[in-house]
Amino acid sequence: MRSTLTWAQLRDLECAELEGAADGWGTSSNRADAARDRIEQQLLTGLRDTQEGEAAQAAVARLRQLGRNFQYVYTECGLLRTTLNSLAHEMKTQQRALKEALDDAAALKYTVHADGSVTYPPGGEGLVDGAPLRGDTAASSGLQGLVPPSGLVAPNPNVAKAQDIADRVTGAVRTAAEIDWRYAGILRRLKAEEGLKVPASTWKDAAGDAAEVRDAAGAYLRDAIPRDASPAARRDWWAGLTQEQREEYLAVYPDQIGNLDGIPALVRDAANRDNLSLLIGKLEGRDDDKSVTQLAGLREIERQLGAAAKPGEPPMFLLGISDEGNGRAIVSYGNPDTAKNVAAYVPGLNSSLDEDFAKNDLKRARDTAIATRDIDPSSAMVAWLGYDAPQLLDGGESLAVMGDGRAEEGGRSFSEFMGGLAATNHNDDPHMVAVGHSYGSRTVGAATQQDSGIPAVDDIVLVGSPGVGVDRAEDLQVGRDHVFVGAAENDWVTRAPSKLQGNMAAVAGPVGYIAGGLLDRGDDDLWFGKDPASEAFGARRFHADAGPSVITGGFDAHSLYFDRNGADSVSADSIALIAAGKADKVKVEEPR
Repeated sequence: MRSTLTWAQLRDLECAELEGAADGWGTSSNRADAARDRIEQQLLTGLRDTQEGEAAQAAVARLRQLGRNFQYVYTECGLLRTTLNSLAHEMKTQQRALKEALDDAAALKYTVHADGSVTYPPGGEGLVDGAPLRGDTAASSGLQGLVPPSGLVAPNPNVAKAQDIADRVTGAVRTAAEIDWRYAGILRRLKAEEGLKVPASTWKDAAGDAAEVRDAAGAYLRDAIPRDASPAARRDWWAGLTQEQREEYLAVYPDQIGNLDGIPALVRDAANRDNLSLLIGKLEGRDDDKSVTQLAGLREIERQLGAAAKPGEPPMFLLGISDEGNGRAIVSYGNPDTAKNVAAYVPGLNSSLDEDFAKNDLKRARDTAIATRDIDPSSAMVAWLGYDAPQLLDGGESLAVMGDGRAEEGGRSFSEFMGGLAATNHNDDPHMVAVGHSYGSRTVGAATQQDSGIPAVDDIVLVGSPGVGVDRAEDLQVGRDHVFVGAAENDWVTRAPSKLQGNMAAVAGPVGYIAGGLLDRGDDDLWFGKDPASEAFGARRFHADAGPSVITGGFDAHSLYFDRNGADSVSADSIALIAAGKADKVKVEEPR
């Protein structure tokens, strides 16, 4: 790349004009965002509530398309704003470097020429006659001027200073030219297709645009994101940003802001809804199994977010979304920042970002939220898929269900997430509950072993648990009376063999399995420790319907703890009571 930029042009560049143009694109972005909100919050809601029939359905479809169009305008205009601001930011850095070099030259009375070379005056003295060594001109291509014979004269002390200034001037100009070339390419590619529709292919392009701008804006925005800070510090960082800075982060980094624990729920929801569209665009057209599976899950979540809430149902907040690993999805029913009672449900074995999770796991959280809000309206329920749960049919990865690694890693993430909810909650002393199902209970158990326990969590609910990694309820650090367990008699997971049995069976076959069982004198050891429903563990056990036997219903009994439509909803009612802060009303039964 050959540059025609001169240092005089760099010096005189008006970065304020670039920032002014960025403000104009920002205004367009904000107006598109406001238009989208009006469509989604007012027009669509009013139309659904007052109109029926084919014409109304067609109008809803057209409004949804218009809303998506405005969302695209919001995204692209936001990217343009950040691109221009980032360009100005990088150019200002080179202007400062140039100014410092020019100021140093002026102080030394050196002359800086148009080509960046620097003329310096005589200086020093010859070793023979003591006369000053003559001046000359230094250019950035290397030392210029008189090179004295070795051992006869001392060098002119101005040579090195002039050379340094010439190198700095030329370096600033070259870097600025590279910046200009790089951003010119990005701006040329930031253009939309013609027409009024924004198809999936356009969102795919938008995902590529966002990635390119993120790469370019690293020093301007990305490096300031406090990824390694505490949730409270992240909350304070966001609160300290200007409105323009927040808008830029939401436009360029919705993936990071939306998944950053400690950022307010309303902000995370807005960021993740935009990132959801970008992820769908990114995965659209791919034919590998992972992409197809995750795309189905993303589309179902998108459908639910766009559907009108039924009377009595809490609003959805998308607190996390990502295609990392097996996928991430965190959905809250009710605002966890304003709710007095906040519960988070951690799913287990076979959970991933797919259509099954988007339909069934989210339904569990939604049904529990509705029941909880019937008890106390100031309640929210979160479905937290923030880790890679073991997959039963995943080749060698299937063995992960037998290990603690996924739970330990997930426990750290869950602990930080709950710390984020505690940091952003508006109540002085919110009531917070962790609910773990299946391998998710092991993950919750691992989270309790982080520092002094799960931040701000008052009660823990364990259902369908194969053990939690500790042998006593009090070791979960909320007090044994605040640990609740549901274990259906026909749930095979709650009857899992102990790790000792498994290890002995691996060595001696059936004989080893039987011997390992005999060594479990209390018949209360599971794979990950004591059975949480056992007397030795010491938790409070609530009733759960036995469920169908393995012979007649397979593994169905393992998935009915949240079911409110079955013949026995005592388990679901108990979870709702605990989540609503009414644990004293839960009917407990004898442990195993």
